[in-house]
Amino acid sequence: MAEAAAAKKPSSWRVLGQALRNRKTGFMLLFGFASGLPFALFLGTLFAWLTEAGVDLETMGVFSLIGLAYAFQFLWSPLIDKVDLPGLRRLGKRKQWIMPMQLLLGAILLIMSLSDPKSSIGLFSLLAGIGAFASATQDIAINAWRIDVADEKATLDVLSTVYQMGYRLSSLVGGALALIIASRIGWPQTYLVLGVILLAIGAAALFAPNADSDRSQTGSESDEQVRALRQAGGIVPSVRYKALALVGLLWAGTIALVLNFMIQSLTAAPDARPDPTEFTSTWGPWIIVATIVLPALIAGWLASQRKKGQNLLTEDAPPASGASYVADNLYRALVLPLEEFVGRLGWALVLILAVVLTYRICDAIWGTFAYPFYLTELGYSKDEVAVASKFFGVGAIVLGLALGGWLLTALGRMPTLLIGGLLASLTNLLYADMASGGRVMGAVAHSTGFAALIESFPGGSEKLARLMVTIGGENLATGIAGAAYIAWLSSIVSKKFSAVQYALLSSLTLLIGTLGRGALGQMIEDQGYYSIFILTTWIGLGAMVLVCLEWWRQTRTGNAGVIAPEAASAKD
Repeated sequence: MAEAAAAKKPSSWRVLGQALRNRKTGFMLLFGFASGLPFALFLGTLFAWLTEAGVDLETMGVFSLIGLAYAFQFLWSPLIDKVDLPGLRRLGKRKQWIMPMQLLLGAILLIMSLSDPKSSIGLFSLLAGIGAFASATQDIAINAWRIDVADEKATLDVLSTVYQMGYRLSSLVGGALALIIASRIGWPQTYLVLGVILLAIGAAALFAPNADSDRSQTGSESDEQVRALRQAGGIVPSVRYKALALVGLLWAGTIALVLNFMIQSLTAAPDARPDPTEFTSTWGPWIIVATIVLPALIAGWLASQRKKGQNLLTEDAPPASGASYVADNLYRALVLPLEEFVGRLGWALVLILAVVLTYRICDAIWGTFAYPFYLTELGYSKDEVAVASKFFGVGAIVLGLALGGWLLTALGRMPTLLIGGLLASLTNLLYADMASGGRVMGAVAHSTGFAALIESFPGGSEKLARLMVTIGGENLATGIAGAAYIAWLSSIVSKKFSAVQYALLSSLTLLIGTLGRGALGQMIEDQGYYSIFILTTWIGLGAMVLVCLEWWRQTRTGNAGVIAPEAASAKD
């Protein structure tokens, strides 16, 4: 029987072909593009426009604070899972958030195109802040949509890969291409064109497919989960309310802290504004503890009560009403996603969080210091860096994503996660060679004929070829690792709580890099780039040990906690 089943198993190329022909994949590419474009426009290209308009650096520093919306998006992710927008729920659980956010972002870009940043800096600040919040909200909903709609044909692995392709392509359009276009037609016209593109994607989102649960459910799934809290076998309300009070206080305190920081930054005099880097490095770890670690411990205790059969209802409790109804809904939004997560994974969650914190740490930290390394340490010009990193580099990472998508289909999630992570770790040695003179990279460029090819173009040189080979090798590995990592991360969360659980895990990935940049910058000043690249190589290899342990865990438990959520959701 097993041999017959194996013989009938479709080839990886056939599975990949079916997925790429599925309409969900096409919309995933659009959504990935729409997800990455605002990030590039609000946190990158906009600063070029402000610089040309003569806006001072202090004011631009305040603009950079809008990036916190992406780092702390998990703080309002429960709303995406719980709240239905009036009149829009019929679009689908996720599309009711995706479509209006995309239309709002398009409208913001159009309004910005009609404004002058020098004379209307207050309006620009407000629009950029609202845009960043809408963009981060859109990201939460799009990631949840990707997880929810995945099926046997449009697999989670392929959707995750295509999403990243769209995201990377949008960073090219919103970055390098936007600069080129703006130099010819001006910044207002450039933002006008890109705003129209987002509006068009928002209109197209109306036709995106929904998850099977959206089409089949007669009532709100979250309401059903709230009612289930009072059925026999659930935690007694008094215990749940105490847990909710603790988690609520932790989250409310964190939200108040972040809002206070934002208000001070936007209203205080320039010399009295708090330092964003200091805030993130000082309060960032405590925010993680307050919003993730301590709530996870509380959720773990609740899950243990279920397993022990303690503090459980022996019969159905009366339906909730009034204050108890509000409390039950808050419990469903804040505590239940963590309780499900911890209860399903148990102590394996510690290993999973260790992988989350270390797998992409090198990329997350290194990105800030890439341009100083290229421009100052290696002495490349801005044009050379643009060619190598923005054009050739983006092409290499898209190729890596495509290769990663095929490997996911042919080999599986964990083998690809290990291969991608191992390659990404070892590519730090390419930069170590560049830091010590680039002899190996130069030899590779010459032996492959790549140096001769680049020298044949105007402005090309052997030096540029070395940088392109280095960046190309790193981005190819990063693409493979990125495809595997997002697919693995998506597979861990439950479809019932995909918005909250994925937002929490992705925020951990982002914040750990932010917190480590200060220390890495100091180490670069003290030890130089070569030693840092050797260190980051070892960090990456250490993460691969954790990946091997996670692979072993999944093999030993039969993928427990990974495949189960999707299978369970299909039955609901």
